[in-house]
Amino acid sequence: MHSIIASQVLQKVMPRSLSTNTGPVAQAITEKLTAAFAPSHLEVRNESHMHNVPTGSETHFKVIVISSLFDSKTPIAKHRLVNNALKEVLDGPVHALSIVAMTPEKYEKSIERGEVIGSSPSCRGGDGSLPKKNAL
Repeated sequence: MHSIIASQVLQKVMPRSLSTNTGPVAQAITEKLTAAFAPSHLEVRNESHMHNVPTGSETHFKVIVISSLFDSKTPIAKHRLVNNALKEVLDGPVHALSIVAMTPEKYEKSIERGEVIGSSPSCRGGDGSLPKKNAL
């Protein structure tokens, strides 16, 4: 019953595919992940604006891929599958990729618990030398 309700909520609230940037790199990532995993939910978030790159860059991304193909896979295996699917863009314009890869069942449970997959933390300068926000 709960999974049916969660599925209905997901269908109403969460689009199948969501991209925070419709540039060519984000589009390529969306197409490759859709072809490789037939995801029930996919988000491609361009987080380049959080880094020291020119406006409009497509270099830093977070992907949220929900697919039954991840069933019985370890977290590292899921990440390897995503990295392999995106090899071409990772070898090219993409500098950093954050991956959230889940089965539909695990995703539904996280929605039921009210868990939110937020943005990545702000950039700290590549080598981590910049101070953290709110640091004294």
